[in-house]
This record gives sequence, structure tokens and C-alpha cells, in this order.
Amino acid sequence: MESTAKKLRFHTKELLETVSRGEEVIITMRGKPYAKLIPFNIKVKNKNEIDDLFGIWKDDESTKNVPKYVRTIRKRRF
Repeated sequence: MESTAKKLRFHTKELLETVSRGEEVIITMRGKPYAKLIPFNIKVKNKNEIDDLFGIWKDDESTKNVPKYVRTIRKRRF
């Protein structure tokens, strides 16, 4: 499907519903393709992909169990 930037501005909900049905929407500006709206699907292959940390946190012993670590951080807030 193709849509103009003006239609995106005034009919965002309808365009997002179109994308949620699996269609791609090309946004044009002044008659030229400018952007593409596509469905956002997160596919997780296994549970470890969610729990793994990277960067400066990957070797930290306190973050070996990520869900537990996040829960302990959040406990302090409430």
C-alpha cells in the first residue's frame, strides 16, 4: 500500500491497523518514497536470548540471573 505524509499525519490509526494486518505501507513525500512501515515482530529462538546481557554487564556476577537482578533493583523503588 502507498500513502502520503499528509495521510500519515491525519490517519495514523488506520495506517497502523493496515500494518498490523501484515501489509507494508510506503510513505511518500512530494511523490517520492520516503519511508516504509512494516510489522514489528520479535521472534525469540530460545529463552537465553532474552536473559543474556552484553557489554559492560556481561561479566558481572550480580547479573547472572537477569530476571532476579531486575526484580531486586525494582524492589528498592517501592
